[in-house]
Amino acid sequence: MSLTRTESDACDLVQQTFLTWATKGHQLQDLSKAKSWLFTTLHRCFLESRRRSTRFPHLEITEAEAELPNVQPDQVSHLDAQDALQLLSQVDEQFQSAVALFYLEDYSYNEIAAILEIPLGTVKSRIARGVAQLKELALRKAAAAGKTTGGAS
Repeated sequence: MSLTRTESDACDLVQQTFLTWATKGHQLQDLSKAKSWLFTTLHRCFLESRRRSTRFPHLEITEAEAELPNVQPDQVSHLDAQDALQLLSQVDEQFQSAVALFYLEDYSYNEIAAILEIPLGTVKSRIARGVAQLKELALRKAAAAGKTTGGAS
């Protein structure tokens, strides 16, 4: 409670600590140090949760509504596999292979890093940037289709 200040967060923290104990506790060689190991693990879990909440704050959807793209459900529903592949071909070449290997071939980040012979962080970055470009292209295509069909009505 002294770390989290709320009972529910403290319970979650204790639960996470004991989950770590269940998965990694066998590595502790001197059982007389179990208490200090648990408190150290608890403190590390707390720090990690604070870092995560700082980097990825919890927002209600109404608080972040202005930042969300305006996408109508029918805009995305018209996109089929052929269109997606055609849009993927328009993504920058350096991002295409990582996106294709991850989403089309179901390779893991580590496998993609080995295949492309690039660091793991670069794989994640290329996938994120490629997906962002792909979304932008899909939104442009949907907007253009909406203008052409909207004008014909």
